[in-house]
Amino acid sequence: MGGHPDEVRAPYEWLTEVEQERAARFRFEEDRVCFIAAHLLVRLCAAAALDADPAELTLLQHCDVHGPGHGRPYVEQAPKLGVSFSHTRGYVCAVAGPGKVGVDAEHVRPGPLDTMLADRVLTPHERALVTGNDELMRHWTRKEALIKRGELTLDKLGQGGDDLTGRHLLEWSAGPDIRVAVVTDVPAERVPIPEVSGGGSESGRGRPA
Repeated sequence: MGGHPDEVRAPYEWLTEVEQERAARFRFEEDRVCFIAAHLLVRLCAAAALDADPAELTLLQHCDVHGPGHGRPYVEQAPKLGVSFSHTRGYVCAVAGPGKVGVDAEHVRPGPLDTMLADRVLTPHERALVTGNDELMRHWTRKEALIKRGELTLDKLGQGGDDLTGRHLLEWSAGPDIRVAVVTDVPAERVPIPEVSGGGSESGRGRPA
């Protein structure tokens, strides 16, 4: 699922106390709105995959270094369900499904190729082929999705992430300057953001949403 933050119409009260505290610390309102929308959207997405009521799902994160509110997300009521979300100014997205999942959204930088970023995040083979920021962001979002799956690290971006064998890739563009990549274990499909209701989406059962 993905869309403008305003398209995510779900109660703020769904957020945990930790999420609300993190949201309150954002300096800029636009960033705070995107953070909240992404955390609500992943609940809607998980509910669609589980055929569940999103209001009954609790999203948790814990990092051994940074503590609660950081680290790989999971749903307390369905810890084996893979969930991931991303937000950039003006856009939020989320994925949920069996196995490992990862999603990332990024703005395409204007102007000529950002060579410093390209040199840092692309493998030599990728670097030889990429000539513009649109291509660069497509590679970047794929690699960020792999990081969220736990299969790549920031310090290894220039050494891997170019082989998606055994995984499934779903990509789309949101307007002229936002690129989205989803990497899953099973074929995924993009579905609309649902209106909040009492139950989950029947069509999302058993597949990444």
